[in-house]
Amino acid sequence: MGSLNIGARKDSKSRLKEQSALGRRRRWNMNKPLIIMFLPIAVFFILFKYVPMFGFITAFKDYNFADGMFGSPWVGFDNYKYLFQNPDTLGIIRNTLVLSMLTVFVGFPFPVILAILLNEVRRSWFKRWAQTLLYLPHFLNWVIVGGLVLMMFSIETGFVNNIVERVTGSAYPFLFKEGSWITIFVASGIWKTAGWSAIIYLAALTSIDPSLYEAAGMDGAGKWKQIRHITIPGLMPTIILMFILNIGNVMDVGFDQVYVLQNPVVVNVAEVISTWNFKVGLGSGQFSYATAMGLFESLIGLTLVLIVNGIARRSGRGLW
Repeated sequence: MGSLNIGARKDSKSRLKEQSALGRRRRWNMNKPLIIMFLPIAVFFILFKYVPMFGFITAFKDYNFADGMFGSPWVGFDNYKYLFQNPDTLGIIRNTLVLSMLTVFVGFPFPVILAILLNEVRRSWFKRWAQTLLYLPHFLNWVIVGGLVLMMFSIETGFVNNIVERVTGSAYPFLFKEGSWITIFVASGIWKTAGWSAIIYLAALTSIDPSLYEAAGMDGAGKWKQIRHITIPGLMPTIILMFILNIGNVMDVGFDQVYVLQNPVVVNVAEVISTWNFKVGLGSGQFSYATAMGLFESLIGLTLVLIVNGIARRSGRGLW
């Protein structure tokens, strides 16, 4: 009798194994097209995102072309000692943080506001035109945007200074004053990216149940109260997610925008890590210093993401 029970258990286990194997084959056959489509993306990320990460060891070496990345002499933290003994380094880090924080905290609300405003538009033709005009700057290269900014605020030919000169009697050097340069930098970034970023929030708005607005309207709630108590809470998970992702780039101001708009007069506020790396790394061939600064930038960004995500997790809305 016992042998029969043992045999029955073995048979049931074998049947379960066969069923699980059959289930795995079915899932594989169902997902095979998706896996094949994903393979080029995985190869791209492995080759161009993950493999280059091994280059971080250059930050701890005295790199030269003759010996290569692995053959160059190991110097440990000497590159970091040089960086933080350099009087310009703290200023560069400060500029990066200031411009990044202004971009995040000043520019972050604009896509949300645009999405809410577009969602409230009832005339479809106006909504389509407004969306097209707001999305258009995203497709312009920063070289083009920088040229437009220079044309607008040029002392001699800029139409903004033409108006200022008529009102005050003299032109104002907007791009050569530190305060106005920072304002133009932040404003041009908002103009270029806010419309495109609003698409994410417009998509999130579609997940809000329309019956909530109907019930609020029947209870006498106006548009402002509906936005305050329904729209914004409905967008909050997306807002927190996007905020965490933006904080991750807080040390990465963006090379294109800064390099196109900066000039020697405002270098005290316009020199950031990305432009410094370009000038020191590619311009002077000091790749070890540039890599050390880049690794420092990445570690600060990772730390900020972990901190912000930890805070968000306390309210149950963390990224992971």
